[in-house]
Amino acid sequence: MQPLAGGERARFSASDDLHGLELLSARFIDHRFAPHVHDGHVIAVLEAGAERYRYRGVEHLAGAGSIALLNPDEVHTGSKGIEQGWQYRVFYPPPGTFEALLAELELPASAPPMFQDTVHHDPALAARLSALHRLLEEPQADALQRQTLWREAMLELLRRYARLPAPCAVGQEPRAVALAKELLASQLSEPPSLEELAAAVNLSPFHFARVFRRATGLPPHAWLKQRRLEQARALLKGGCSAAGVAAQLGFADQSHLSRQFKQAYGVGPGEYRRACRQ
Repeated sequence: MQPLAGGERARFSASDDLHGLELLSARFIDHRFAPHVHDGHVIAVLEAGAERYRYRGVEHLAGAGSIALLNPDEVHTGSKGIEQGWQYRVFYPPPGTFEALLAELELPASAPPMFQDTVHHDPALAARLSALHRLLEEPQADALQRQTLWREAMLELLRRYARLPAPCAVGQEPRAVALAKELLASQLSEPPSLEELAAAVNLSPFHFARVFRRATGLPPHAWLKQRRLEQARALLKGGCSAAGVAAQLGFADQSHLSRQFKQAYGVGPGEYRRACRQ
């Protein structure tokens, strides 16, 4: 593992040959991630320093040589765990990645495999993942090598730290929550009010808000923010300008989009767009 050096920096990249896998390599000192979620799994490899984050209602500390694993749609934060900050590399596999991998092995899963715990001190696997991350950041690297090493490393990670869950209902009102999600996702720029959402799913506003938070980990407005940011990512990846994205998705202005985007992903929308278009 590497010593901490230099100031804050972040590099975001994407791997087209791995079906949309996104990568972040960063050195953070004072940056703080606001509470947020990702629609896919998150695999973070701590190379130096330490990161502190809140996940599932508990504070965790991940130091050098550790792997931090987060499941989809789980609220978490992120900040320095020591005064000097932390340096890490993060994989963001898109939804469906692990199911596809298991299907290739003739081990189909009806639901995504879930990581059982979040922090694992595993220097050998951490070093392997760091080397893989560096390889995947380089678009000139041989595609066959990238695709092979990616599969091998992810299979090893799943074998060590994941489980296949039994299907379960979402919250106490799964159909109401699912319908509310559909309504919010279809009206990102001009979303319905809490009262309108509650009426649409035949619940009182207070009961609906409690059910929604229990099912998703976020209140409806914060869940909407995450969907807006996910759509912003897709539009930026397609070449849309940050100003155009802000106007299209209902952000107050471009600076509002920029602040929220960096809080969630560690880099600004302009840098993300440039990385995806290289």
